Amino acid sequence: MKEIANKVYYVGVNDRHKTHFEGLWPLPYGVSYNSYLIKDKNKICLIDTVEVDFFMQFLNNLREVIGDSPIDYVVINHMEPDHSSSLALLKKYYPEIKLVGNKKTFEMVAGFYGIKEDTLEVKNGTSLSLGDYTLKFYLTPMVHWPETMVTCCEGPSNFLFTGDAFGAFGALNGAIVDDDMDTEMWWDEMVRYYSNIVGKYGLQVQNALKKITELSIEYICSTHGPVWHKEANKVIEIYDHLSKYETNNGLVICYGSMYGNTEQMAELIAEGASKTGLKTIKIHNVSKIHHSYIIKDIFKYRGLIMGAPTYNAGIFHDMESLLSEIENRDIKNHYLGYFGSFAWAQKSVKILDAWAEKNKYFEVVGEPVTMKLGISPEIREKCLNLGKEMANRLLN
Repeated sequence: MKEIANKVYYVGVNDRHKTHFEGLWPLPYGVSYNSYLIKDKNKICLIDTVEVDFFMQFLNNLREVIGDSPIDYVVINHMEPDHSSSLALLKKYYPEIKLVGNKKTFEMVAGFYGIKEDTLEVKNGTSLSLGDYTLKFYLTPMVHWPETMVTCCEGPSNFLFTGDAFGAFGALNGAIVDDDMDTEMWWDEMVRYYSNIVGKYGLQVQNALKKITELSIEYICSTHGPVWHKEANKVIEIYDHLSKYETNNGLVICYGSMYGNTEQMAELIAEGASKTGLKTIKIHNVSKIHHSYIIKDIFKYRGLIMGAPTYNAGIFHDMESLLSEIENRDIKNHYLGYFGSFAWAQKSVKILDAWAEKNKYFEVVGEPVTMKLGISPEIREKCLNLGKEMANRLLN
């Protein structure tokens, strides 16, 4: 197993079989379940576990580092089952191990796994000495469950074990620490992870960042993705940027279309924005592109134009779903435009009107475009103008 630095080891596993994380989010590159082992002179401490299907591999990883030695503590930063479901089996193999967590952690441990004994409750700021290393615990509720916390490990090297915070989709390809890998693929997968898993809790992330940014941190050790060392500051900056709902100048156009007419409108809007000088334009068909990728881009870029046809006296189903997903994440600080089409009953643009009115954090730009049946010269001009107005608002 990989020694990260000074008797701190990576003992996690890769999952290249699961197709959707939490049954929702595509995993084209797989996912890692990260666990860490501190082999100190007085105590041996495990930080988080792995998904139970990988327990035997996990157990072999532990034994590779410590042989038949007992483990004194397991720190539980996050209780989601991809990190905690090995606890019951771990207790059978290491019956003397103490579970370290906060009050809400142990309510969940009892409920999930029936474990009520051998627990050590910690509060915000509690310390635990292992020998050369001292652990200090900081509660970070709702990043992104109520029991979440981070563990600062100070000693010969300084680590921050963060649970799901600073995580990313993707299995690890041999290397564990960012120094040893090409990190290019991880940045978009980190933003997709944040926007879909953590994105609703920007205020709570900001509160957590205030607790940890003054700590001396050499390694950020999340439960998914690489260990961040060389790029640790960049990772914190990304989370700060995203949790403030700050955006880059760019436009996301997402549309639904049954027979291609609404799609033509989207293409014309993009053309108008491009002719005005806007270079970053992302177009997503909501029926083809998984919404996790659309939400990722909405978090990244300030401009958003949405369009859909009327369907069964409502709005096209996949657009209805996307509207709910955007609203659920409390996304703020965006410019919004919208358009729609119909054959005999105009409903989609009225629904988008009502959605825009309800979501006050969005500034409506341009005149919404409503098309009956097919493209006409007048509709063509209105679509081009909507793109131009959005581009001008973004560029100016």
